[in-house]
Amino acid sequence: MLKVRWWDAAAFVAVAVTVLFGLVGPSVTRNDVGVWGVDAAFLVLYFAYARRYATGAPMRHHLAISIGFAVIIAVGTAFEPSFAIMQAFVYPFVWSTAPDLRSALAANLFIAVAIVIGYVARLGVAGILTGVGVAVLSVGFSIALGLWITRIAEYGEERGRLLDELRAAQGQLAVMHRDSGVLEERGRLAREIHDTIAQSLTGLVMVAQRAGNRLEPVEGEAAASARGDVELIEQMAREALTEARGLVASLTPVESEAGLADALRRLATSFERETGVRVSVAADADALDRELEVVLLRCAQEGLANVRKHAHAEHATIEIAAGPAEVVLVVRDDGVGPAGAVPGERGFGLSGMRDRVALVGGEFAFGPGETGGTVLRVVVPRTDAAAPIVTSPTPPLPAPAPSPTPTPASEENPA
Repeated sequence: MLKVRWWDAAAFVAVAVTVLFGLVGPSVTRNDVGVWGVDAAFLVLYFAYARRYATGAPMRHHLAISIGFAVIIAVGTAFEPSFAIMQAFVYPFVWSTAPDLRSALAANLFIAVAIVIGYVARLGVAGILTGVGVAVLSVGFSIALGLWITRIAEYGEERGRLLDELRAAQGQLAVMHRDSGVLEERGRLAREIHDTIAQSLTGLVMVAQRAGNRLEPVEGEAAASARGDVELIEQMAREALTEARGLVASLTPVESEAGLADALRRLATSFERETGVRVSVAADADALDRELEVVLLRCAQEGLANVRKHAHAEHATIEIAAGPAEVVLVVRDDGVGPAGAVPGERGFGLSGMRDRVALVGGEFAFGPGETGGTVLRVVVPRTDAAAPIVTSPTPPLPAPAPSPTPTPASEENPA
């Protein structure tokens, strides 16, 4: 808007100068009246049509504006040669409305020809040399100035583009630094939990076992009650130790070169060791976005957590199929089935997974399998990772956290 107002001021100044040229004479002539009429036509053309394209016009509008101003220049110069001063406004204006450099040069040459025509119409054949001289000087200066301004504008646009890229790179770098800091802090917390809480709980379990062994030969109601309390203490300590180890595993990142398939195999191995349920993994998950890998890993982890808590299964499978547009994760088991459980009805596991999948535009289904058991199916759209502007190691994929200690069989709904 500010640029258009400057053009408005320049148009009024150009008209005022041509009007003053007629007023400074000894008397007002017919040619002066003709110049004022052309001034009025110029203002009408500018404010009614050309002004809206002051910052750039399509080719057809640029051509119409150039022709209109050329006619006004030719007619005004035919009335009074001093009207050619209007070119001080017309040349830069048609240059600013031009869609490209070639059309700007053509419009300038067209205005120069109009000036020559105006001089010839006013002075006859004698006006050819004068008109050509004025046109050559003016159009030469206009082209030189226009090219210089165009080069400055292109330089400014290039600087703006580079500045945007720099800001984007700084944003990516800040995100990577933040992620790196988060991973370092998670690793530190994992070490602290392992070296303090987990070790203390391990010692508590051993003390409870030793106390139970010492109370074993003791008879009496008080000894039996004490043995029950010691067993309860040992059970609670073991459960707390399992939770602590789960936190350590979830907070500790795996090596940066490890991918989703490797993380799933580690999850399956840990699950088999802790529960005795055989888990097979079939993962076609190459070249996936890291955020997508994290979502799929957490979904697989939650699927196995439900197998551990509720399925009473002997075998489970994790399958990942990566297509060109989407990635499908399927976790199935041969257990007792979901028994009509609804995600989020009593627990937060499946409800949280539903929200996590929705954040990446995916969907999931949870229900009984065709041949029994339970099937968890997650479908997420595939996104190709953009090439990073700043080279830096890829943030590591979070390690799968082991599921909590098995809960009593009376629990029917997934966590």
